[in-house]
Amino acid sequence: MTDSPTPTSLDFSSLPAFLGSTSALIGQALAQALPDGEPRALLYDLARDYPQRGGKRFRPALLLLSCALVGGKPAQALPSAVALELFQNFALVHDDIEDGSLLRRGRPALHRIHGVPLAINAGDLLFGLIFEVLAQNESLLGAGTAWSVQREFSRVFRHTFEGQALDIGWAASNHWPSRDEFETMIRLKTGWYSGRGPCRIGALIGGGSEKDIDDLGQCGELLGIGFQIRDDLLNLAPDTSQQPPGAFAGGYGKERGGDIAEGKRTLIIIELMKKLPAPDVARVEDILNAPAESTSPGDIEWVIATAERTGAIAEVRARCEALGQDARNLAEKLPPSPQRKLLAELTDYLMLDRWS
Repeated sequence: MTDSPTPTSLDFSSLPAFLGSTSALIGQALAQALPDGEPRALLYDLARDYPQRGGKRFRPALLLLSCALVGGKPAQALPSAVALELFQNFALVHDDIEDGSLLRRGRPALHRIHGVPLAINAGDLLFGLIFEVLAQNESLLGAGTAWSVQREFSRVFRHTFEGQALDIGWAASNHWPSRDEFETMIRLKTGWYSGRGPCRIGALIGGGSEKDIDDLGQCGELLGIGFQIRDDLLNLAPDTSQQPPGAFAGGYGKERGGDIAEGKRTLIIIELMKKLPAPDVARVEDILNAPAESTSPGDIEWVIATAERTGAIAEVRARCEALGQDARNLAEKLPPSPQRKLLAELTDYLMLDRWS
């Protein structure tokens, strides 16, 4: 593993340019952060697999943007941005095993290729590398700030695992959560590691005040929750699992209706269940409780069509748009700058009506 490169190519001129330049930069830094040695075929090749499949990498983009928003230098935030992307890929490896996922970014999930034990071990390596990368912060930021960043990462990890416990535990125990329970889960799981955490860490590194850190964290939480709801909506859109992702496109996700096959208790399902007569509720429960391999395309299409017909999808779309507007309102209270404009545009990209 070598030191990460200095980010000299971030482009703040437009949101597509910024996301594209961030993705390229993080991809380069990840390649340098991941070891290349033995046992290559049993460990290091597996650890490189998901990062090499690409992805939008909006979480590190949000961290770097938050650093710049408070007047900091993104170069100082690069190790933390790389560490966050390592955590994302660790989480995906373990998430796919826990959910029994078949695909990830257009290819079979890692455990489907190499088996569960080796995939778990590769995921564990990705998690361990986070701390090697964060060790660079001491020389970049000083010991005090480096330890503060480490504490923020620890909070992100803990809250993510709390949310994940609820998410997979509900399916295992056949619990059907309320809307309030769902939003608690998603605030812990996605609100923290996809939004509040990146924004707080970036603002902390950039030298922001406590108010800056709190305000950006609140905006980020709305972004994280909205992103997950948007992702759930996109999962019901036409299949993009074989299409490469772009700055403003989906792609390399799961197959259409994959969340239904995996029995996910999404907000769409929660709203749908409220609207159905008892026989249809029982049918939805049977479909979601069945093993993913035995869930037929016809059952998935029936759930999607019923969610559309009853207005459940429209209600969830409206909730996503409201979260987007709330995030935008917070972003517009920040001092004017090109970075603030990008943050406001990012709220539109993540949450407004781009899935239809």
